[in-house]
Amino acid sequence: MNEQTDNAALRYAGDILTAIYITIIATIAQVTGAFYVMFPELGALSHDVFTRPRGTWARSPILLAVTPVLTGIIGIFFTRLLPYGFFSVLLTVGGAVIVIVLLKSPIAPSISAGLLPLVLGVKSWWYPPGIMLGTLMLAILSTFWRETKYAEAVELEPIRDAVDDTLEEVPSGYGWLVALFAFVIVAVLAVELTGLRFILFPPLVVIGFEMFGHPSTCPWADKPIWLPVACFLTATGGFLICHVLGVGFIAAALSVGWGIIVLRGFDLHIPPALAVALLPMVMDQPTFAYPFSVLIGTAMLTLWFTFYRANLAPSAV
Repeated sequence: MNEQTDNAALRYAGDILTAIYITIIATIAQVTGAFYVMFPELGALSHDVFTRPRGTWARSPILLAVTPVLTGIIGIFFTRLLPYGFFSVLLTVGGAVIVIVLLKSPIAPSISAGLLPLVLGVKSWWYPPGIMLGTLMLAILSTFWRETKYAEAVELEPIRDAVDDTLEEVPSGYGWLVALFAFVIVAVLAVELTGLRFILFPPLVVIGFEMFGHPSTCPWADKPIWLPVACFLTATGGFLICHVLGVGFIAAALSVGWGIIVLRGFDLHIPPALAVALLPMVMDQPTFAYPFSVLIGTAMLTLWFTFYRANLAPSAV
């Protein structure tokens, strides 16, 4: 009973540290006017490293600090060079994946750092340094947190953590890449046909990267309906909070808190879903089209992944 209590206490401590960290980042963004400091995937990254202090991301502080910055540079480069479309999206996502593979980096949310400028139309070269401020701060804080006696003393659900660590490893082989890019192409087509840019919201590619890269261990794959539902709820909550309170540290803290509550309610560990809740903070006048775009995108991904795992994934052969 004591061990279970300690595990729960550490999880809640991680939740609180995540909210504090996001509040600090949002305050910096608000004070400086540099909205790109509020990189939404910082919600996903911070929650994982604070609730799983010995997880894969927490054990890779250098890659945690550097990988999103490098993919952010790629994103700015292609955003300045090309308009949004099939070519620019594929080059940006492809460049981000190459960085992850070459560095053997487990920081999959870095893909979102590359795609975000293209989706939002951000062309400032201050974007990568803005990301670096947040990721470097997070790497330092997570290192100190990991070394505390409290974090070292508690074992966190070994079986579940082993699954999450597997998801955060660089996938092997190349067949999953074909499946991922096939989905990206179809998603861009849906964007072009509907005009709903956030059908292919940046964290969605991160979710797809983890699902197609690890089809047999993806923890939410056996309950595919919960991915669209959870992401729709986090997106709706983030949009409503931002709409009512505006952009600021209070809205950021409440948005990430709402995302944590949703994931806790569904007993899901999908870090990018927290980025979905924070994304309205960096959007230009978000509307209710945003959560429904998220619903469409996640539903498309779920359908394609279900077909892929049943018929095309290596384990199915």
